[in-house]
Amino acid sequence: MTLEAYIAFCLAAIAIVIVPGPTVTVVIANSLKYGQRAGLLNVAGTQAGLVVWMAVAILGLASAITLMGVWFDVIRIAGAVYLIWLGIKLLRSKGELLAAAASAPKGGFFLQGFVVILSNPKVLLVFGALIPQFISPNGDYLQQLLLLGISFMVIATVFDSLYAFAAGNAGSWLSKSRVRFVEVSSGLCLIGGGLWMALRGR
Repeated sequence: MTLEAYIAFCLAAIAIVIVPGPTVTVVIANSLKYGQRAGLLNVAGTQAGLVVWMAVAILGLASAITLMGVWFDVIRIAGAVYLIWLGIKLLRSKGELLAAAASAPKGGFFLQGFVVILSNPKVLLVFGALIPQFISPNGDYLQQLLLLGISFMVIATVFDSLYAFAAGNAGSWLSKSRVRFVEVSSGLCLIGGGLWMALRGR
């Protein structure tokens, strides 16, 4: 793989990561409501999910993607329902940001990130369509796959963490009178993300 091809991949990966989707939506919503720690736990969960995707790709990209195509609609709908459920929970909140943050299930945020990334169509795009385009047939397949996959994980970690820090800092400046607005807007974003995932298709 040439340096030019690697740089082109990284630029494409950045473009994919920074466009808000289900993962970014969850990170922002939880960071606003519960603080930076919640968003960063979401990011950690997404990285664990990306490791699963990497393992699937290593075991056999073509056959794995074909198999995922059979089950992906089920996974996608499950992820969409999960996002919508999270959004409804936020809409039904009482605006008690501090109390909610104190009782927030820390391990749950990791699981949220893990579930959402496994059902995120953008990741299927990365491992099923983007990475194969940059793998040179003359080079070592596994080595190139690991390089590109790990590079994507690093890029995703950096930009998703920036979203978490930005939203967490914004949340810390909110007055109690504005918390309800944040909960409603975050809930609507989550529901919108769930509907986007459900309607997007394979």
